[in-house]
Amino acid sequence: MTATDSPPAVVARATEPHRWRVARLWALVLVFLGVAVARSVQVGIPLRDPHGAFLLRPVTITVGVFAALVLLEGTVRAGRPVRIRTILAAIRERWTRGRLLLAAGALLAYHVTYVSYHNLKSFNDLRSPQDAMLLRWDRSLFFGHSPAVLLHDLLGQHVAAWVLTGWYETFGTLVIITFPATVVLARRTADAYAGIAALVWVWILGTATYYAIPSIGPFNAAPREFAGLSHTLVQDTQHHYVAQRDHLLAHPHAADAWAQLGAFASLHVGVTAVILGIAWWNRLRRTTIILAVFLAGTIVATIYLGWHFAVDDLAGLGIAALAWVLGPLTVGVRRRPRES
Repeated sequence: MTATDSPPAVVARATEPHRWRVARLWALVLVFLGVAVARSVQVGIPLRDPHGAFLLRPVTITVGVFAALVLLEGTVRAGRPVRIRTILAAIRERWTRGRLLLAAGALLAYHVTYVSYHNLKSFNDLRSPQDAMLLRWDRSLFFGHSPAVLLHDLLGQHVAAWVLTGWYETFGTLVIITFPATVVLARRTADAYAGIAALVWVWILGTATYYAIPSIGPFNAAPREFAGLSHTLVQDTQHHYVAQRDHLLAHPHAADAWAQLGAFASLHVGVTAVILGIAWWNRLRRTTIILAVFLAGTIVATIYLGWHFAVDDLAGLGIAALAWVLGPLTVGVRRRPRES
C-alpha cells in the first residue's frame, strides 16, 4: 500500500486476497505447531517457553520495535516541518485497523513458528549426534584439511576471534529488527507476507535438517582445533549449551530441561540469507549489498568459531533459497514490487 491510498482503497485491498494470504500462512504455521505438539507427546515433554525467552519476551520486543518503526516511517512520510499532528495523520492514513490486523497476523505467525522451532530443536537433542560424519564431509571438501584450522592460520586466533564473535552475536539483533521491518516498511501488504512466509519456511526447513542429521558442532566434535582461540563469550556459551544438553539427557522430564544445540543446517546462515532476500525482493540495492557482506562474514564466523561445519553453511544457503521459492508461493505472491 502507498501513502496515496485512501481509506476506502485500503479497506478494499485488505479484503479477499489478503484474507487468503493470512489463511495460507496460518495453515502452514498450524501444521508446524501440530508437528511440535506430536513430538512433544512422543517424547513425553511438554512444549515450553523457558523464562519467556522464545515467545513472551520476543513478542514484547516485537511490539516495541513495531511501534518505533511505525513512528519512524510516519515521521519520514509526514515530511517537514516536523509536527506531531502531521505525523499522527500520516500514521492513521497508512495504519488502518485492517492493515494493523494483517500485520499482527503475520507477526504472530512468525512467533508461533519460532517457539515451535525451539521446542523441536530441544527435543532433537535427545537423539545421537552424527558429527563424525559431518567432520568427514568437511575434510573431503577441503582435501583433507579442517576449514576452521585453515581460517585460524589465515586470520590468526586473537584479534579475529573477538571481531568474529561480535559479528556472530549481531545476528540476534538483526533478526529482532528485520521481521517487524519486513511488515512495516513493505510498500505492499503482499510483500510483507512474502517476506514473513520465507522466514517461517526457513525455520521449518532448518528444523527438518536438524532431524535429518542431528549434530552438536565442530567445537564439540574436534575441540583441539579451537583450543588456541582467545577466550570470548563464544566459549562460555558453548559450554553452557553442552551443560544444558547433558542436563536434558540426564533428566529429560525435569521442569528446567532444555537444549539449544543443532549444527546442520546453519540457521545463522540460512536466516541471514533470507533477510538478504527480503532486501532484494523489495529492491533495496544498498541494503542488499550490505547484507551480502554481512552474510559472507557470518559464514566465516560460524566456521572459525566452531559453531558449524562448512557443510552446515552450504545447507543453510540451500534452505534459504528453497524458503524463497516456497514463501511467495505459500501466500500467492508472484512478483516483486516494481521499481519505486
